[in-house]
Amino acid sequence: MALVTRLDAAADEAWLATLSKALAGENVVPLRAIEPELRAAVEIAIVADPDPADLAGLMGLRWVHSLWAGVERLVAELGADAPPIVRLVDPELARTMAEAALAWTYYLQRDMPAYAAQQRRGVWRPLDYRPPFHVTVALLGLGALGRAAAARLGDAGFVVRGWSRSPKALAGVETFSGEAGLDECLAGADIVICLVPLTPDTRGLMNAERFSSMKPGAALVNFARGPIVVVDDLLAALDQGRLSHAVLDVFDVEPLPASSPLWSHDRVTVLPHVSGPTDRDSAAAIVAANVRAYRQTGAVPAVVDRVRGY
Repeated sequence: MALVTRLDAAADEAWLATLSKALAGENVVPLRAIEPELRAAVEIAIVADPDPADLAGLMGLRWVHSLWAGVERLVAELGADAPPIVRLVDPELARTMAEAALAWTYYLQRDMPAYAAQQRRGVWRPLDYRPPFHVTVALLGLGALGRAAAARLGDAGFVVRGWSRSPKALAGVETFSGEAGLDECLAGADIVICLVPLTPDTRGLMNAERFSSMKPGAALVNFARGPIVVVDDLLAALDQGRLSHAVLDVFDVEPLPASSPLWSHDRVTVLPHVSGPTDRDSAAAIVAANVRAYRQTGAVPAVVDRVRGY
């Protein structure tokens, strides 16, 4: 079993140690340590941002297990003829993402950006308090992460609505679906949180048209992928006062280039892709469970739909 990554040496070694412990009895070997003549014997590759050429050299590969939840890059780089891809579905990731959704919703609900701006100007002025039950949060994406976030926000007293590509029912959540449903969902929301996977359908999803559909003065949070938001359209909406603030954790290019206007915009909060960090112990346990099931049954775990992109 090969570990194939483009991580730095320390991160690569940490993953190897954690996976080896979780996969006791399996031979987990970094690709660099496998002799070329032995690579055809590799049946499973565990990957984190792998070089496609490295995987192409594993001629006996049956399937690929990603250590990340997002697999759009894998799907794009490996191509249609690559072995099946299994993405990480981790309840711990859902918990931490739901925690981030609540934390940054509080940040916006309690007017932290406005107070920070007042501090910079030396202004002492309390703002009117908005209780959670007067704030509507729209979650774009109702998969595992969206469902966990909806539950956390609902428990905190916020009014929660959600949008997904196809109809979904969720207790305590007003749900919308499809193209028309997205505009309706956005129109009534004070805070919009993006949690959709990056696919051909969601690339550029949040653009000038969508921002014009949002409630005047609403805020945007993007925890999904950078290309889902059209940055120039977002900056225009912020500059025009159409939107009040944007919390961005993901970007088209990461790390965010020093030249990006997002760094200095007074209505943007920049985060370094920290909303849903992968927990090594939890992820390794899930990978191990999937490998054990495969060894017992010969069946590859649920794989990514390459057409849908997730």
